[in-house]
Amino acid sequence: MRTRTRIAAAAGVIAAASVTGIAVAALAAPAPDDASALDSETLLAHGSDHLPSVTATDWVTYADHVVVVEAVAEEAIDPSEEELERGEGIIGRTVTLAIEDVLWSREGAPQAAPETWEFSAAGWVFEEGDLEGAMEMSLTDFPRVEVGHQYVMAIRWEEAVCTAGGDALPAQWRGLGEGSEIPFDDGTLGNGESEGTVQDAEAFAADVDEHADDGVEELLAGEGADALAGVLENATPDTAAQAEVQTFAADNSCE
Repeated sequence: MRTRTRIAAAAGVIAAASVTGIAVAALAAPAPDDASALDSETLLAHGSDHLPSVTATDWVTYADHVVVVEAVAEEAIDPSEEELERGEGIIGRTVTLAIEDVLWSREGAPQAAPETWEFSAAGWVFEEGDLEGAMEMSLTDFPRVEVGHQYVMAIRWEEAVCTAGGDALPAQWRGLGEGSEIPFDDGTLGNGESEGTVQDAEAFAADVDEHADDGVEELLAGEGADALAGVLENATPDTAAQAEVQTFAADNSCE
């Protein structure tokens, strides 16, 4: 059984994580002679939502599509030279997602839903130069997104963004945030992997009751795709919020 730990992290690992926009909240290395514990530990980190992602209104306001995906492959991303020299840091991870179904699409979406998506996911944290013994990392309240599991995700296409300071982001597919990535093994919302741990829909619902009155993942845990599609079809987008996002994109366009 995999366990999740929440204790103080090493300062160097926190520094490495902050570069990637992730605040590490936990690190507990197992005893050196306990190989099974090494395989079962998952470090939990905190990340911020890209956009509001909790309610059905959030989804139909900010997402272009709501899709069912399966994680079919993953690839590790080498740590930086600075991290290697320091002996601690983050090994990144890209997960290939196959889009299996489109449950909902926004009218006027700028791009059709992709067939596959190279998804940036939490990877591993290493210390003392030990890349082989790196510990799995997941974001708190997010699926880690592991090969062989299915998920429902609300996604949006974003054009390239450039700022006056010279920073730039390429055009890409993005999720909304914590509330818009839901385990979906066997076609059941809440069933499957979350935070690196596999659980059933009942356990998932009991673990995510922060928005019990209006959160998509809380209200629909244990339901199937049809129930979610019906809720989204009946939800009303916040047009003022959509206009704000469009204005930001126009003001920061690379064109």
